[in-house]
Amino acid sequence: MTVLQRPLTPPIYNRMVVDMEAILTDKRADAVFGALADATRRDILARAMGGDLGISELAAPYPMSFAAVQKHVAVLERAGLVRKRVDGRRRVVTTDIEGLRNARVVLDHYEQLWRGRVARMHGLLAEEDLPAGHLDDPADDPAG
Repeated sequence: MTVLQRPLTPPIYNRMVVDMEAILTDKRADAVFGALADATRRDILARAMGGDLGISELAAPYPMSFAAVQKHVAVLERAGLVRKRVDGRRRVVTTDIEGLRNARVVLDHYEQLWRGRVARMHGLLAEEDLPAGHLDDPADDPAG
């Protein structure tokens, strides 16, 4: 049978990826977690959560240029974690709570996925009469 003669089968999807598309697009999740991967951006986000701050105020404690802080804020804005608005001559940064909620939805999804896997592992261990707490202590793990 040649490749052209093979019957078409439906594609196999990674179930987790398909479910996540309904929650948050892959590009959006990449942007959110890429933005949060940097310590300076996490700090900027945390400070913005305390109240609206101008970019100059955000830039003050960092040993980097004003332009560098503006770029960090732009990454957070593209990820949907903050918004900028003009207030007179100031550009004020405001936390976007919806962006943070979206990140939480993704994390909750992964937590449920892993909790289910751990529960299945415990079930398999119980079936084989191994001690249920065997994998609870990292010292018991032969791999590490």
